[in-house]
Amino acid sequence: MVPGRWQLEAKIRPDSIALGMGAALGAFLMFTVMNVFAKLLSEQHSVVEIAFYRNLVATLPFLFVIFGLGRREILVIRHKSGLIITRAVLGTVSLVGTFAAFSMLPMADATVLLFASTLFIPILGVLILSERVGPWRWAAVIIGFGGVLIMARPSGQLYALGIAIALGTAFLQALMQIVLRYLGRHESPETITFYFFLIGTIVTAVPLPFIAVRPTLTEIPMLLGIGLSGALAQWLFSIAFRHAPATIVSIFNYSGIVWATLFGWLIWNDWPLPVVFAGATIVIASNILIIWREHRQRSLDDAAVRSTL
Repeated sequence: MVPGRWQLEAKIRPDSIALGMGAALGAFLMFTVMNVFAKLLSEQHSVVEIAFYRNLVATLPFLFVIFGLGRREILVIRHKSGLIITRAVLGTVSLVGTFAAFSMLPMADATVLLFASTLFIPILGVLILSERVGPWRWAAVIIGFGGVLIMARPSGQLYALGIAIALGTAFLQALMQIVLRYLGRHESPETITFYFFLIGTIVTAVPLPFIAVRPTLTEIPMLLGIGLSGALAQWLFSIAFRHAPATIVSIFNYSGIVWATLFGWLIWNDWPLPVVFAGATIVIASNILIIWREHRQRSLDDAAVRSTL
């Protein structure tokens, strides 16, 4: 089978791995901040309503930049509009599922279950993006997931519906990341992110007349915070997948448990036990292994490309 044009570009185009890794780390930090706000708000508000405010607040700065500052190029879709819509719908459903999982489960348990998306990504990366994933990287993913389990200390008292929602959301997140990886080769991060927020706002607005609860003055800062942190996370995420392979970006998903532990300590006085540090060591070791293997493989690929010129 003759590879498509985008597949050839994926093999020849050099990715800025360092930029992609830095953007991924920042994105997962912002995702954790967003989930903290969502968990706090879910005590009084529907997760669909929270998703609406998250998308609405995140859309407003884009509208100002586009129409106030004249950045109309953000509106231009250069490739397939259907993929933009697909990514936005997947992201919206995934967002609602994520908020639902955190509202039903303890922070650590929900975080661990959502990390299952990492296990789906290498398979989808091979099937959809034709990315090569060797045994070392497979081992690093598995070892890293083991470290996540050690750090999170699952309680074993999980709600069945919460488990199903979290695992289903994990698969959607993996699929969404693969779509984003492909879109990143053709669309700007600003365009991808803007349409995600815009379409997400429209979709989640439909049921609002039946579920909305008027926010209090103390909840308004959290609603603004969930939108702004979500906007920044999505923008960084788009940059990460534009500059690094899906398997590399997914490894930084593990940093989310570190952020979750930190915020749990700061907000809920949830003091980490020594197992957290043991798990963190394993995760960091797996990150180093995957980065080293990716660097080595890229060096070999670049040498192979140069030899054909």
